[in-house]
Amino acid sequence: MIQHVVTFQFSGTPAERKAVAEEFRAALLALPEKIEQLKSMEVGINMNPAETWDLVLTARADTLADIAAYSAHPAHVAAVSIIAGHKAQRACVDYEV
Repeated sequence: MIQHVVTFQFSGTPAERKAVAEEFRAALLALPEKIEQLKSMEVGINMNPAETWDLVLTARADTLADIAAYSAHPAHVAAVSIIAGHKAQRACVDYEV
């Protein structure tokens, strides 16, 4: 099983960043029902104003190939389009569990 962890930092005012994070979170949480390779998805919005990262997602899939399939899936591509123009930074770690 592969754990896929991605963090995002958005640009804009705190209110703009929160609005983008909330919309993106809703779209991401709908993905397991649409993408068979996803076994689970958790998405958290940072609530600590002292930190600069806005959102973290943790997804599980059986293999790295399944992670690649999820990433290329049209539903995922549509979800990612929500943050176009707002993404300042992204970091990702995939590891075996």
